[in-house]
Amino acid sequence: MKDQTRPLPVPTPETAHFWEGTRHGELRLQRCTHCAHAYFPPRPFCPKCSSAEIETFVASGRASLYSYVISHRPIPGFEAPYAIAVVELKEGPRMMTNIVDCAQTPEALSLDMPLEVAFAKQNEEITLPLFKPLGV
Repeated sequence: MKDQTRPLPVPTPETAHFWEGTRHGELRLQRCTHCAHAYFPPRPFCPKCSSAEIETFVASGRASLYSYVISHRPIPGFEAPYAIAVVELKEGPRMMTNIVDCAQTPEALSLDMPLEVAFAKQNEEITLPLFKPLGV
């Protein structure tokens, strides 16, 4: 899915490692070295214990569908219908994304379905982590 009209994120110093990872086909998360809590979105401290002792690691790219809504409203960069989803990563954090490579219907999108990351290059700076059914 490459669409130059799709609204794109603007990397910040706190998120640069994440966007660098997606450009290289890696889903990079952060983990607290004090309490071992893995989290998303990126930030310079642990949201669980507030420690600044954090590390970046490459996640598995596996997830399950936690929640979704199917939008039928056309907006720039999206072809209706499209799923706006929250996935729960194998490592624990949840992230908002889109589901691709399957029908955008309640019959095809079942809660807890296994997913894997699919990277979609948008431009030289931004590659989006989308998710597709595992094995597709």
